[in-house]
Amino acid sequence: MYNRILVPTDGSELSDKALEAAADFAKALGSSIVIITVIEPYSYTNLSEYRPESIDQYDSRVKEMAQERLEIARELVEKKDINCEVVAFKSFSPIIDAANEYNCDLIFMASHGRQGFAAVLLGSETQKVLTHSKIPVMVYR
Repeated sequence: MYNRILVPTDGSELSDKALEAAADFAKALGSSIVIITVIEPYSYTNLSEYRPESIDQYDSRVKEMAQERLEIARELVEKKDINCEVVAFKSFSPIIDAANEYNCDLIFMASHGRQGFAAVLLGSETQKVLTHSKIPVMVYR
């Protein structure tokens, strides 16, 4: 039914639970998983503000954090004996693009990631995916 399942993770408790549920789902179907995490590009919107780190420092820090998230996610999925790939995307909204690029036929994601003011400003990523995806989306709550 589903051969490649895309599972985004932000390292939150809910996305970890969604990843675990996706792994169980994939195991039952004999599917593989593509795990992605997002590296948000450096924000240039307020260049006049004091910046405690340079662009290079920011890039290095967020890439390291992304790799740590992906390794934790990989371990969780591989201990269930499921084939997986891990990918870090540098984008504000990469989930649908990643699903297309990696030929996924299902997106399995947590019901929310960002909370509070950030969610209001950036909008719900889950809502964007539900609205624009051409492949099925399973939302874990």
